[in-house]
Amino acid sequence: MSSIEGVFLMFCNMTPDYSGRKIAYFTLGCKLNFAETSTIGRMLSERGYRRAEPFETPDMCVVNTCSVTETADKKGRSLIRRLVNKWPEATIVVTGCYAQLKPEEVSGIEGVDIVLGSNEKLRLTEYLDRWERTHTPIMDTTPSLDIKSFRPSCERGDRTRWWLKVQDGCDYFCTYCTIPFARGRSRSGNTDELVAQALHAAGAGAKEIVLTGVNIGEFGRDNGQDFLTLLKRLDEVEGIERYRISSIEPNLLTEEILRWMASESRAFKHHFHIPLQSGSDRVLRLMNRRYDTSLFRERVECIRELMPDAFIGVDVIAGARGETQSEWERSVEYIDSLDVTRLHVFPYSERPGTKALLLGDVVENGERHRRVGILSEISERKMRDFMVSAVGQRRDVLWEHKISGSNEMSGLTDNYLRVSAPYLEGAVNTITPVLITGLDNRRPETVTGEHAG
Repeated sequence: MSSIEGVFLMFCNMTPDYSGRKIAYFTLGCKLNFAETSTIGRMLSERGYRRAEPFETPDMCVVNTCSVTETADKKGRSLIRRLVNKWPEATIVVTGCYAQLKPEEVSGIEGVDIVLGSNEKLRLTEYLDRWERTHTPIMDTTPSLDIKSFRPSCERGDRTRWWLKVQDGCDYFCTYCTIPFARGRSRSGNTDELVAQALHAAGAGAKEIVLTGVNIGEFGRDNGQDFLTLLKRLDEVEGIERYRISSIEPNLLTEEILRWMASESRAFKHHFHIPLQSGSDRVLRLMNRRYDTSLFRERVECIRELMPDAFIGVDVIAGARGETQSEWERSVEYIDSLDVTRLHVFPYSERPGTKALLLGDVVENGERHRRVGILSEISERKMRDFMVSAVGQRRDVLWEHKISGSNEMSGLTDNYLRVSAPYLEGAVNTITPVLITGLDNRRPETVTGEHAG
């Protein structure tokens, strides 16, 4: 080998020095995306990057996108273009579901340098090494059916709560949804490894962990494990005082899980997020959902019987194909009758490639948004009733941050009520008792509290 060839090979195998380079992170969409962005941030910090301060010009921007609706795609495109215009010299990296589903479209946005799909996002450092050597645009995705590996993530980013990714992908293929194409088939982490990650988080000072995934109730179906066993193992981790289960399908939130949480669990809190999507059985069948309104009501009533103080958030889609006027009226009557806390309401969004496009009974865009408004009013009423019912209660609050421009702090009760109270030095990331005193009319969906000592 000549000396010139040796120098060339040494150059190709060198790890670039990223020391001091500044990076800005932007996350759109779900908590799972946030957890993965935080993991990317940790990986890059280990390579020498540091998070850019708000007043600094970053050397790189990482945008982790969502694509659950057409609006999410538009938000992603708009954000990317703003970043390119604001920092034209920065390297622009785009990943996430929008990048997975429409990589050519994303790559075609002027100023985008690296486009990575769902399977590639946690290998970003490899692509950065290639970019540093060649400065040639990169676009790499894996077909959804070939995405089979599970990449763990347990991070908090710049927040107090930690997010533990326990599952990824989905096998349900609801007719309106693109997530199986963006995230791949359902796959799970290993219980022992996930417990080890929770132990690591506890050692780093974590008080609360949120379990995240795409369809977390499916945990273990691919590797012979099961969700309840994972919950019980995590519950034994010393130092973690709170766990929350993020969105879980009603058919997978079993009575066995609920009874364990209510009577045996040490740390899993009374907070649930359950997708309903429609209060019409006919529309649920058209959506290819795996439950009906009877089962959903049973789950809500079981929670209320076992955990009367539980926060129950519910996802609803307004104006889906098949939602005729009569089905809409039936749906809204059913939803209003449920003893839930809050609705997360979304207008139906036409997604290319989904089977819903083959269904009839199209709801016009204006009517979809009218229905969103009606459901949002129901949600506001239910949320206010829940907050009013909490006044006079004594609840434990995990304090998250000082409220900007005030001498107050903000945190969450065990059952997920947002609380504002006078600021206490050193209280962030601690759990203290608070007496709920009223509604905070300055801030939406927030109650006021007094430190109870």
